[in-house]
Amino acid sequence: MRKAFIATVIVLAAAINLLGASLAGVTLPDSTQVAGKTLALNGLGLRSKMMFKVYVAGLYVEQKSGDADAIIKADAPKRMVLQFLRDVSRDQMVEAYTEAFDNNAPSAKASLKGEIDKLMAAFEPVATGEQMVFTYEPGKGTTLSVKGNDKVAIAGLPFAQAMFSCWIGPKPPSADFKTKLLGR
Repeated sequence: MRKAFIATVIVLAAAINLLGASLAGVTLPDSTQVAGKTLALNGLGLRSKMMFKVYVAGLYVEQKSGDADAIIKADAPKRMVLQFLRDVSRDQMVEAYTEAFDNNAPSAKASLKGEIDKLMAAFEPVATGEQMVFTYEPGKGTTLSVKGNDKVAIAGLPFAQAMFSCWIGPKPPSADFKTKLLGR
């Protein structure tokens, strides 16, 4: 009886896992395709600001890892999906990412100023339920997609490293946010 119960729990857990992971009412798939490779959902994090839920983020990588530095430094496909839980203006987005680059990639602020300015210019307002997706592909660079439309592509691994540092770098939006994205 006990073995049958355990087997049933394992089957149900596997079935739920195939549907995706959920957080704050947002479900993201367990995998996605980037550059012909399957990326696995590493973890989900909730971004809050002043007690308001802003977005649920899903980090996708080739090999699941709890090592933020390894994920950031890897010249491998990776994706960050942001599913918004509230409306966010373009100015709020620019302010948040300016702070994130200052906190997590201060040396890149000078060396990648043109690339960061290009990203900031591509931001637009997002509404509840909409997505922003940041995808890095080796040899191609980082593409920002807003509401399903590619807005800008920025070449180079150094920019991708600075960008992904905004979420899982030394000073992420919150310690819990980073921990959850790293699957812990």
